[in-house]
Amino acid sequence: MTRYVAAIDQGTTSTRFVIFDTDGQPVGMAQKEHEQVYPRPGWVEHRPQEIWARTEEVIAEALESAGLTAADLVAIGVTNQRETTVVWDRATGEPVGNAIVWQDTRTDQICRDLAADGGRDRFRASTGLPLATYFSGPKAVWILDNVPGARARAEAGELLFGTIDTWIIWNLTGGVHGGLHITDVTNASRTLLMDLATLDWAPDNVAALGIPASMLPAIRSSSEVYGEARLAAVAGVPVAGDLGDQQAGLFGQTCFDVGDAKNTYGTGNFLLLNTGTEPVRSDHGLVTTVGYQLGDAPAVYALEGSIAIAGALVQWLRDNLRLIDSAAEVEELARTVDDNGGCYFVPAFSGLFAPYWRDDARGVIVGLTRFVERGHIARATLEATAFQGREMVDAMQADSGVTLHELRVGGGMVKNELLMQFQADILGIPVIRPALTETTAVGAAYAAGLAVGFWPGIEVLRGKWVEDTRWLPRMDEATRERELAQWKKAVTRTFDWVDDQPG
Repeated sequence: MTRYVAAIDQGTTSTRFVIFDTDGQPVGMAQKEHEQVYPRPGWVEHRPQEIWARTEEVIAEALESAGLTAADLVAIGVTNQRETTVVWDRATGEPVGNAIVWQDTRTDQICRDLAADGGRDRFRASTGLPLATYFSGPKAVWILDNVPGARARAEAGELLFGTIDTWIIWNLTGGVHGGLHITDVTNASRTLLMDLATLDWAPDNVAALGIPASMLPAIRSSSEVYGEARLAAVAGVPVAGDLGDQQAGLFGQTCFDVGDAKNTYGTGNFLLLNTGTEPVRSDHGLVTTVGYQLGDAPAVYALEGSIAIAGALVQWLRDNLRLIDSAAEVEELARTVDDNGGCYFVPAFSGLFAPYWRDDARGVIVGLTRFVERGHIARATLEATAFQGREMVDAMQADSGVTLHELRVGGGMVKNELLMQFQADILGIPVIRPALTETTAVGAAYAAGLAVGFWPGIEVLRGKWVEDTRWLPRMDEATRERELAQWKKAVTRTFDWVDDQPG
């Protein structure tokens, strides 16, 4: 009987269930969006119950569309939007409130208070991360301090904390009826609470943030059998893989060697470089993170550049400005002009992440003249993602000493050929899109399949990566440097927009 491996791909805007064959090719898939909740400027929330409901729905729909049942699956992997934080009641399964999304900036004062003793890099030596609103530990603190009764309930052992992978796996494996409260090393490495050396919770960090240890999930590797699903549609199927979405993208792009890099263009923009089994500290605004860990093998680390707003900027043009009717239209509109018309768009909607880490920044459109029209705005929107990609590559090369000769790309935005060409132009190196562009789901499937022997090892997976399209740089060096200088000037205009004082 033919068997398959599946992945739950829970992203910032939607949830998918994808079923793969032994060649790593999808044979069934279903996807559903969930609501984005914006209670205040800078706040972004999701409803955890809605995310779990969508997960149940896409599992059932994908199996039905492929004509398969649980008996046809050998394992399920999970990949997830990272840093998004859920706190829920262990006895009832009810969240104490909405999930706080990774883009949310409400924890700026918490981060400033923590930085008052030791600075923004207070925890960087142990975690590889700066103090920033991006990461999930401060989000848990905000929930404990602002949801009535939450801290007392947490200290009494009644509440659980987790990122979205933890929430999904807990529900998938039984929820209040014995669900597994776990996370993996990649997601744990995004909390400001895990020690990169020990791959366990750092007691001093946990104490400094004031998070009761009883709330924390157990940390496991990215590829092992954690337990069995108890959801009816997939009951009995081993749950065997767990990776944060960007690490899943690294794994799905088969970046298994030191110096391999990938960039994922989704809601945000995330560049990861495999640095091997020793963490590399960053002096240029990147973060050090766990790339993946296969069972008992040593963890593989990565340098990461994180950009909050990439595809989300296209969605903003569509949903907020009504400049386009669908995300796909942005390329057509951008092609109506030859260049950006002197217009630059810095989407610091949630502050600036790598390499600046400025929570006080906010988005700007600069260089406006009467000449600028809709097409220039659309083009500047796409170019913003590529400029940010260039800044991350520069920082990564400075930190690692590795010169990138090509960049593998994945995610929904890589279908936009104008963007991919401009990315190659502004980088000055080839940009390569694989035949299978949604690499996060296949990365989670690979991890789960390896854990149960569906694939014998990573060498087999290397052969499944197939190049689809390669973009070569066409821009001359003088133009490249002039454009980059203008971009950097535009970035400085975003600084110091938000006052340090709360309220």
